[in-house]
Amino acid sequence: MRQYETFELAIPGPVLSDHWAQADVQAAFTHGDTTVTVPGFYAGDGMYKIRFLPMEPGEYTWQVSGTVSAEGQEICVPATTHGPVHTQGRGFVYADGTPYHPFGTTIYALAHQPAELIDRTMETLSKAPFNKVRMCVYPKDYDFNKNEPPYYAFEKSEDGTWDTSRPCFAFWDAFEENLHRLDAMGIQVDLILFHPYDRWGFDGMGHDKDLVYLDYLTRRLAAFPNLWWSLANEHELTHRTMEEWYDIEQFVADHDPYGHPLSCHNIFNVWDANRPNTTHASIQSKDLTQLNRWITRFSGKPVIIDECAYEGNIEPFWGSITGQEMVRRFWMCVSQGVYCTHGETFYSDDDVLWWAKGGVLHGESPERIAFCRKIIESLPGQLEGTASFLQPALKLRDMDAAQREAALSQLPEMLRRLLLALIASPDAESFANSEIGWYGHIGTDVYLRFHSDRPIARDSIELPEDKTYTIRVLDTWNMTDEVVATGVSGKYTVPLPCRENMAVLAIAE
Repeated sequence: MRQYETFELAIPGPVLSDHWAQADVQAAFTHGDTTVTVPGFYAGDGMYKIRFLPMEPGEYTWQVSGTVSAEGQEICVPATTHGPVHTQGRGFVYADGTPYHPFGTTIYALAHQPAELIDRTMETLSKAPFNKVRMCVYPKDYDFNKNEPPYYAFEKSEDGTWDTSRPCFAFWDAFEENLHRLDAMGIQVDLILFHPYDRWGFDGMGHDKDLVYLDYLTRRLAAFPNLWWSLANEHELTHRTMEEWYDIEQFVADHDPYGHPLSCHNIFNVWDANRPNTTHASIQSKDLTQLNRWITRFSGKPVIIDECAYEGNIEPFWGSITGQEMVRRFWMCVSQGVYCTHGETFYSDDDVLWWAKGGVLHGESPERIAFCRKIIESLPGQLEGTASFLQPALKLRDMDAAQREAALSQLPEMLRRLLLALIASPDAESFANSEIGWYGHIGTDVYLRFHSDRPIARDSIELPEDKTYTIRVLDTWNMTDEVVATGVSGKYTVPLPCRENMAVLAIAE
């Protein structure tokens, strides 16, 4: 047994003819005064398995009960890895306290491809900058994604419907092999449990069958250290009510002893990340001017733009942004203390597009995302965005006339008129959010200013007088990082080359 790594017990027992998914087997693991009881699962051919993720080193005793029984003890040796990821404030950390910054990509149907294509994808990922992959448990039916998978998650009943009480062991064994391979590369798996793009009937099985599926899935997978739960991709389009979604959320949280990150992805209606079991916001949106709104709405929790459109050249508008635009969106997000997820959709006659199936990367953005990741991971903490200068003015709407007049009385006349016009507008919140500079900071130690598509000649930055700073100019597209000044404090003007995609980084000395 090793800290932060999956420990597995495999015990032979009676061969089951049915009801495989909810076998009566569990184990109690005791370490000091703490006992954690976890359910096991039937793995086929009379084999029962129980998996456990030890979070502390030391001596453990374990006792298996149910259809099979056994007991023993293990010495859990200290970790050689950082452990599972969890949230901390508006960011993420590994179990050992090391910061984790998600720079993800999307390969929805990775697990449902031929072995050769999976191997090619894993080779690509081993050299790519991504440390998180969004992927589905169920196969996907959509454009460029019409192949039949080698296996399905369950066997079928005589009437042709899926029998969730009879999992397909070949499917789950192969699926777990992919999780192991990604874990070996340090890649978190943002596992999508449900989605609407279905021609096989997985999206319409009914709530009771959904819960049997989730029971078996969590028994098998919860002890993987590199796992996140994404309840759905575009939850509004599936055949489920919001009450069923809330039940699913509670079920997954209750059946995960380790508190893996949990979110739910939207198409139109952003999931309420303030719900207690939801650890972070997973958002689909192309309008990043609304970042301030989501940061404010989900105050205290991380925000990830898990779908901002894809670098590619296919016909749909969501699959045809340039590599430069993808990189901009990453920098827009990180400047606000938010994260972004990559995807790639370049047309191919064989229908092997990265966002759906994997393969190899063709775009210009991945190496620039690697540059972005290198810069962000070098900083001494979690960036916090600087809100639109108009956003505080929205508070004027909640004041009575006397309070408002007092707040405005000391302002110049033109600014006073501007703010009064703003709060009188029915679009005040949207406009205030959109007037954003892509500026972030870490206390007074770091200031990042990303100028996106503005080819400005200089940047006047206001720094504290009581510290000195090194000023660096970053070309986020050409991937250059140049120190332009040291020992700077107070107001300083940074010359810039009148090019797009430039950033200024000031770090306390």
